[in-house]
Amino acid sequence: MSDTRLTLIGIAFIFAGFLIFGIFGQKYYNLTIQAEEFGDCYDFSDDGKQIKIDCNVAAQDKMIFFGLIIGLIGLGIFFLIKGLKGKWDQDVKPEDTVGPGSSFPS
Repeated sequence: MSDTRLTLIGIAFIFAGFLIFGIFGQKYYNLTIQAEEFGDCYDFSDDGKQIKIDCNVAAQDKMIFFGLIIGLIGLGIFFLIKGLKGKWDQDVKPEDTVGPGSSFPS
């Protein structure tokens, strides 16, 4: 695979990780505040009803979510580094070289 493709894939994974974190992370942020400040956790539905939930289960869900986000961003960083450490200069075909002894007419 091309080194440029790996770099673009890495950027896409990092962007997706931050995007998913920004969109879906607010729920876990609210549960963390509820657990630390009040000790009780509530899930609020769209119609305004509150449902009491177990804070330990909410903390486990939060850790799984953040683990997936960190994994996605880490995968993006891996691809980005892999793409940046590519062999662009070493993979030039002899017929594409420019300069003395090249196949192009001077």
